[in-house]
Amino acid sequence: MGICDGRVVIVTGAGTGLGKEHALEFGRQGAKVVVCDLGVTRSGEGGDKKPAEDVVAEIKAAGGEAIPFYCDVTDFNACGEMVKTAIETFGGLDVVVNNAGFLRDRMFASCGEDEWDAVIKVHLKGHFCTSRHAVEYWRGQAKAGNEVSGRIINTSSGAGLQGSVAQCTYSSAKAGIAALTLVQSAELGRYGITSNAICPSARTRMTEEVFKDMMADVGEGEFDAMDPSNVSPLVVWLGSKEAGDVTGKIFEVEGGKISLADGWHKGPVVDKGARWDPAEVGGAVKEVMGKAVPATPVYGAK
Repeated sequence: MGICDGRVVIVTGAGTGLGKEHALEFGRQGAKVVVCDLGVTRSGEGGDKKPAEDVVAEIKAAGGEAIPFYCDVTDFNACGEMVKTAIETFGGLDVVVNNAGFLRDRMFASCGEDEWDAVIKVHLKGHFCTSRHAVEYWRGQAKAGNEVSGRIINTSSGAGLQGSVAQCTYSSAKAGIAALTLVQSAELGRYGITSNAICPSARTRMTEEVFKDMMADVGEGEFDAMDPSNVSPLVVWLGSKEAGDVTGKIFEVEGGKISLADGWHKGPVVDKGARWDPAEVGGAVKEVMGKAVPATPVYGAK
């Protein structure tokens, strides 16, 4: 018996990388898993059912329960069908792990409108669609007087917290996901729903090319901090009933490290007590900047 025994979980982007490891660990921990994946490339092109089917087969071979679902996470109605399928197949739904996404690296000055729209859509709208249908189900259960322990686990990124050179679109989407997590947490707790986000650092299709040295394989017998399976224990715990008092948190996870992102805070203040003259503002800005805690640098900045 595992910490998610009997719980029903949807994992998007579960055919490879982090999503695959999440799905496998949920299966090992007793959950019934909907493995959602379209089998697209790193840049979101093509499609292949085999990755999702292979993950389902692996979960079943280990004695677990799983089904594949081939859903574009930006298709609101299709995501509704996925939630409906989970409920009809397994008798309910407890956890949504929003992981699906792709990357198109581009400096801001050369980013095209189509690239911007595609990346924002798959990450930000993709985090909305499945969760929105799940929340509708959970809220209905709560209003009917049934116990709800719904869990939304979103995937943000250090790029969303600090920004990342050549990833303007991805960083913007991931920052939006972090803010979405806070709003979901504030609004949905009354129904028994938590919402948290992770910012993982691991070897995936989206990182192994951009951060080649950091993501390189380690020697035999050494701890591989970049193995994506290191991220999944936190995700699975957040999906368990044990995590009912944890919500609205953004966790950074890498190897054996779990840290809590502090988020934005109100910083130093200068109050004139009257309207500023534009010529006075420069001094005030320099004063508050001098008192502020330095920000973490943008990834890749020189």
